[in-house]
Amino acid sequence: MEPGRIEWRIRGIGTRWQLGFFHGLIRLAGRSVAYALADLVSLYYTLTRPSIRHRCRPYLAHRFPGRTGLRRLVDTFRLSRTFARLMVDQAAQRILGRGEFITHLRGRADLAALLAEGRGLVIVTAHVGAWQLGMANLAHLDRPISVLARFDAGDASSPFQAFAGRDFRIIDPEAFLGGVPDMLGALQRGEVLCLMGDRAWGASGGTVAVDFLGGPVPLPFTAYKLASATGAPVAVLFPFKPGPDQYEMQLAAVVRVPPGLGRAPEAYLPYAAAYAQALAGFLDAYPYHFFNFFDLWAGETGPR
Repeated sequence: MEPGRIEWRIRGIGTRWQLGFFHGLIRLAGRSVAYALADLVSLYYTLTRPSIRHRCRPYLAHRFPGRTGLRRLVDTFRLSRTFARLMVDQAAQRILGRGEFITHLRGRADLAALLAEGRGLVIVTAHVGAWQLGMANLAHLDRPISVLARFDAGDASSPFQAFAGRDFRIIDPEAFLGGVPDMLGALQRGEVLCLMGDRAWGASGGTVAVDFLGGPVPLPFTAYKLASATGAPVAVLFPFKPGPDQYEMQLAAVVRVPPGLGRAPEAYLPYAAAYAQALAGFLDAYPYHFFNFFDLWAGETGPR
């Protein structure tokens, strides 16, 4: 691994036969029965798999400082259960059809106005909620959508198994120059480009250190650098589930990045910090919806 680079390749814990069993259960009995089984599996993993508790610990320790013992165990179960249920929803959408959930885009008029400026739109989101389902709301924008993401075809639990090449175009962060030429091209055509603000990937994955939930974390600044180069506005969007059959995408903030900021990482600190503040506010309302199962606070933090 390159010095200072974070390795994010963490494969899902579900095997193909386990996922296949859940898919069959959804077809035969629907989501409610699958939810019940997912809850039991989550409880089993929480109690018997130290690796699951280890994955959840960094975020929970910063989101709920001071909680230990049984309270930490309950938090771990609630986080794992939320994730498992969202995986059921993701599968149900694919198996039962697009009418399984009602989708809504909060701030749709605001996003349309940003696109009308003619410089494209950078959407920065996070590993919160079922963002793959939340992104279905972006179809309302009626523009081509590109997403910077790693597609691991060998991972049976990869969300892109269902979505790649259908709902949006995937730009490989391991491609030439980290996919930057493709990202610039999308914005120059007035399209929508979506990146994760809490994860740095590939050659385009430079980071800056930003305070998040009480400690410094390395957040990528590629989105803000692209915005400075193209004049595109940045919209911070987070998906959430307000009801049993609903998914919404919430416009949490609009970030304007001045042109000509150049290549120095320090120039993009204020914009990464604005994103971190928006994400922390979202997690105040939805504390068990953060699924970046990695110790962000232990990574290289870079410029501050």
